[in-house]
Amino acid sequence: MGKRVLVLGAGTGASNNLIRSLRGGDASLFLIGAHDDRFVLKKSCADRNYLTPSPTVSDFPDALRRVILRERVDLLIPASDAHVRTVSDLRNDVPCRVLLPSRATIDLCQDKHALSTFLRARGLPAPLTHPVTDLESIEDIFPRFRGPLVWCRIRRGTASMGATSVRSPEQARAWIAYWHDMRGTAIDSFTLSEYLPGRDFLCQGLWNEGTLLLVKTFERLSYFGGASSPSGVSSLSALAKTIAEPRVVDTCRGVMEAVDPGATGVFSIDLKENAEGVPCITEINAGRFFMAMNNFDVVGKYNMAVTYVRLALGEDVSLKEEYDIVDDYYMVRDLDTLPGVFHADAFFEGLEEA
Repeated sequence: MGKRVLVLGAGTGASNNLIRSLRGGDASLFLIGAHDDRFVLKKSCADRNYLTPSPTVSDFPDALRRVILRERVDLLIPASDAHVRTVSDLRNDVPCRVLLPSRATIDLCQDKHALSTFLRARGLPAPLTHPVTDLESIEDIFPRFRGPLVWCRIRRGTASMGATSVRSPEQARAWIAYWHDMRGTAIDSFTLSEYLPGRDFLCQGLWNEGTLLLVKTFERLSYFGGASSPSGVSSLSALAKTIAEPRVVDTCRGVMEAVDPGATGVFSIDLKENAEGVPCITEINAGRFFMAMNNFDVVGKYNMAVTYVRLALGEDVSLKEEYDIVDDYYMVRDLDTLPGVFHADAFFEGLEEA
């Protein structure tokens, strides 16, 4: 292949996992990293790295173009929501290929309240969600939910920042007030949502002009940092496994037809079962890969990251509605170690009972 790929956000877990997947699937790729934090960038596993301005400042576009031209970049891949938004706006001005959904789709998916409202209005499974306008409004919102728990979270952002379960209006007010007072988070950036008690699924799919080309499904089994968070959960998997769940794929396909009939690019979708066992969409990461799921590319029939590159570069990927199922592989993650991927049988090998 011999192509040159620039990954924005280099040095983070998401970008390093993506780079390892690309390198493992096609050793001929030359991988370039860029980040605005030199300390994070130092951890990048790309072949060459560039310190750039933040994607939120006016100098970023010119710096990005300089890197693209100097390195003769063929494809630009953003690895974070902030980079997805910025690259979306620059897609017609950068001298290389970009494969992203429309800006309207990105905006909808990055607002969890707007997305939930959009889906429920069309009869699609998503948790009932209400915006918090002020602390006093919480008292009126709480009776609209059934069950002992309500999910409180910030409507934008990643890694479950500001999210926890609450049992009462008093707990919700205290949680939101704490984030407002200590972190400067606006009160009206919070939502209260239906609590979903069931299994936690991830579905990563590659789309081209409304056609699903390749899809993989996973289940979170435990959470990185979950034991130290008030809710006991997070969006980061400490233990996850590959699964065969056609109903999850069917749900995601129906949702994507509503969200963007001409969907193009990668969509990473979070789902959780409600009390009736129905998988509900909780989040859609439009235009970027899940932080950890590319680790499973080493065991799948298809390497999704490399397939994405080939699609973006206009090459024939010869796939349609391909559900890449490799059951019973587990990903194990912990701080300061590379993620490991093992088949279920491997957990009994080389171990002695104490």
